[in-house]
Amino acid sequence: MAERVSVREISGAEGNKLLGIVRKGSGSVVRWRRAQVVLWSAQGMDVPAIAKIAFTSEDRVREVIHNFNADGFDSLAPKYAGGRPPKFTLPERQAIKKVALSRPQDHNLPFSTWSLSKLAEFLVAEGVVDDISHEGLRVLLREEGVSFQVIKTWKQSNDPDFEAKKNRILELYAVADGTTQPGETDPTVVICFDEFGPLNLQPHPGKQWAPVATSGGGQSQPGRRRRRATYIRPNGVRHLMAGYDLSTDRLYGHVTTKKGRTEFLAFVRYLRTLHPPNVRIAIVLDNFSPHLSTKNDPRVAQWAEANNVELAYTPTYSSWLNRIEAQFQALRYFALDGTDHASHKEQASMIRRYIIWRNRNAHDRALRELVKRANVA
Repeated sequence: MAERVSVREISGAEGNKLLGIVRKGSGSVVRWRRAQVVLWSAQGMDVPAIAKIAFTSEDRVREVIHNFNADGFDSLAPKYAGGRPPKFTLPERQAIKKVALSRPQDHNLPFSTWSLSKLAEFLVAEGVVDDISHEGLRVLLREEGVSFQVIKTWKQSNDPDFEAKKNRILELYAVADGTTQPGETDPTVVICFDEFGPLNLQPHPGKQWAPVATSGGGQSQPGRRRRRATYIRPNGVRHLMAGYDLSTDRLYGHVTTKKGRTEFLAFVRYLRTLHPPNVRIAIVLDNFSPHLSTKNDPRVAQWAEANNVELAYTPTYSSWLNRIEAQFQALRYFALDGTDHASHKEQASMIRRYIIWRNRNAHDRALRELVKRANVA
């Protein structure tokens, strides 16, 4: 007759330690269940009885007891294996994500949206992957931050080169993020540029700490804080020209009275001085007319060619591709919401001091969360 399996004789200290693990009930669930099995065995329960109340097999109970007898408390800690290697390589995952974020019409398909089956079939037909299941595709897209969402109202780009421009900007972002190696002629530094404004001298809506409003108000108990009315604004407007360097995670800005081609060239010349002349940089920007070269004024293209700069224009109505937009939302939230500046000098000083603070505290949790929510590309 086979010998009855039971835990070895344990000391009082070991028994108290097992009881402490079971009573505490926090930490690893696996460690807690294994400690329960060992404690029940130490209390004289046989294997079938332990398996019944632990809702597991008798073989599993015997394995836990044998392991504890051999290795002691070290056997209670779960030893998780690394698991099988990823089925898809990083380039394959990036290619799958890129196709999922495109439209079927862009691939000359008669569908308005991708289903999992149509997307999986297309990926295999195009040779992106050899095979992929529907559930595997769903899990991969979820891991890559892609979900099936309701389409919101927005202005559709009518740019005939929409896909080419979008893909080029995404390629530059991949280089800046370090997920893709740059080619021989590719820029190694990417800077996002845009104007922010117009900056008016007016009370900006926002939220601030204030005394709790009381009904009726009065001198001793003021009511809700209100913004002053601005029926006349005789002080004009200003514009913030800003650049966001993805390689250093730093924001740069100049407040100007105009945002013409001359002011634009002056600011991008400053951005160019941030890196050595032999380092090729790319500037992501929209197709606002001062950013373009014309027959009468080709200065922008001539400057870019002479200074080792690639100008990557976003498609029409696609400013969401510019990563600096998220930085503008953070600027508005931290520096402008709830303010009422008396002069443009005071407002510009506030913006400059915010940019200095932002560059020193780029990893601030609130700032990161706000930028993350606003970022699209």
